[in-house]
Amino acid sequence: MLARRGLDTVAWDRSTVAVDRVAADAREQRLPLHAERRDVVAAPPGADSFDVIVVSRFLERALCPAIAAALRPGGLLFYQTFVRDAVNVGGPANPAYRLERNELLRLFPQLAVCLYREEGRVGDIARGVRDEAWLIAQRPD
Repeated sequence: MLARRGLDTVAWDRSTVAVDRVAADAREQRLPLHAERRDVVAAPPGADSFDVIVVSRFLERALCPAIAAALRPGGLLFYQTFVRDAVNVGGPANPAYRLERNELLRLFPQLAVCLYREEGRVGDIARGVRDEAWLIAQRPD
């Protein structure tokens, strides 16, 4: 968790249960974290408002330009979510909430790719990153 590294952290989720759990853990550990129930589709982050954005297991394609714009110059995006070319059971059943091959790269064309990983069914499917795509990208200065 970023807050454990001393970073001021804001956590958003639509689920009150998830927000309450994260907030309680942060209070217990005295971490610099503010958890908030927020529908990011209805209320996306403002432009130039974050140095780091982490998106995990969430996909709303129409929100991607706002996520990229919310990064400050030099800011980093860490994004991971499910792919359609899955090896294991789990994640969303609806393919609309899963990425096509290399789609995550196409959703953030304005960012410079630092790392991308999506292995699908290539190679030994018992090893590596399966069922998800991972992107680390930076907004140019």
